[in-house]
Amino acid sequence: MKITSYTGGFTQTNGYFVETPGGNLLIDAPEGVADWLAGKGVRVDDVLLTHQHYDHVVDAAALQDGGARLHAFAPYSQELTLEAAARAWGMPISVQPYRIDSLFMMDESLHIAGLEILLAHVPGHATDSVIFRLPAANLVFSGDTLFAGSIGRTDLPGGSTRQLLEGIARHLLTLPPETRVLSGHGPATTIGREAAENPFLA
Repeated sequence: MKITSYTGGFTQTNGYFVETPGGNLLIDAPEGVADWLAGKGVRVDDVLLTHQHYDHVVDAAALQDGGARLHAFAPYSQELTLEAAARAWGMPISVQPYRIDSLFMMDESLHIAGLEILLAHVPGHATDSVIFRLPAANLVFSGDTLFAGSIGRTDLPGGSTRQLLEGIARHLLTLPPETRVLSGHGPATTIGREAAENPFLA
């Protein structure tokens, strides 16, 4: 398995391209990632969305048009992408509509591209936030739930600080301290580092 990171859009959103012998995955679809992948000459079979805030799905439709299947916690809606809210704030946000091909079965592991991926619903930043854990690689894609030195903002529609902190405590801080954390924004970290140093988790 090979993981390559991409960062794009004005919010500097991370996407992660995961190549395996069984297929290629993309975690989230930030602005510009479709062109970046086309420039590399690689295909994407499946896109797993940690949540559907606009900065994580700008290129979702383009990837789907290229043959990728989209997977998420909930169907597409402008409420989830925050398009309507962003325009009310004076931000000219526009996301090309897409469709979710497969909804996550939260009580089951996801078997895709030859990988076993464990899922957990961690709302608080977004109502549809999901983290993806690859136990064989000791790795978790945390989306916008947990960052290096911070946590996801909770002042957006559907946000809840209590829900987010409870979800982090239950689903992330219980993982082995050496577990690598690849977040939706910013650098990689580990569970142990965040448990010891993250001021929001004190």
